[in-house]
Amino acid sequence: MTATALVSACGEVVDLAVDRWRDPPDEVELGLLASLPDPVLDVGCGPGRIVAALAAAGRMALGVDPSPTAVDEARRRRAPVLRRSVFGLLPGERRWGTVLLLDGNVGIGGDPVTLLRRAAQLLRAGGEVMAEVEPPGTGTRSLTVRVVRDGRDATTGPWFPWARVGADAFGPLATGAGLRPASLASASDRWFARAVKP
Repeated sequence: MTATALVSACGEVVDLAVDRWRDPPDEVELGLLASLPDPVLDVGCGPGRIVAALAAAGRMALGVDPSPTAVDEARRRRAPVLRRSVFGLLPGERRWGTVLLLDGNVGIGGDPVTLLRRAAQLLRAGGEVMAEVEPPGTGTRSLTVRVVRDGRDATTGPWFPWARVGADAFGPLATGAGLRPASLASASDRWFARAVKP
């Protein structure tokens, strides 16, 4: 297990790329961001590195995350963020150009169709969902997980619902949420799926 991971009630381990979350966007992410329509809503923005990079480039973007620690860190980066759940009231509903679900955040809430349906409510017509998914063959699984940190300051967080979504499972989920699957791409051992709101 890595220093920080999600561990399910049945013992499944989902490694978390915490170090990457604190680094500036890499070349793969910058390439993705360049292709996304504004304004961009980063759901589960964590420390806000993506939103900060978009804002620094003069693009309209907002991050949302329910974690006070993540939001505080994002604000220290001068990233425009709100401490909110994606399922709560958000500004700009039906006007976002992109809803971004990086780092496996398509698993938020444990029900990807419900999350993608919510994303569709936030998007304008022609807007896009960009989701980072797992490699083909992973399928879709709903889990109950908690964050476990190893090391000197080992901690275990509360249980919450999560889902794992494989690249080949994303299309049917998006269709079930009223979105049109658009593309699937792989770069640097990461997979990204797009869907468009008709």
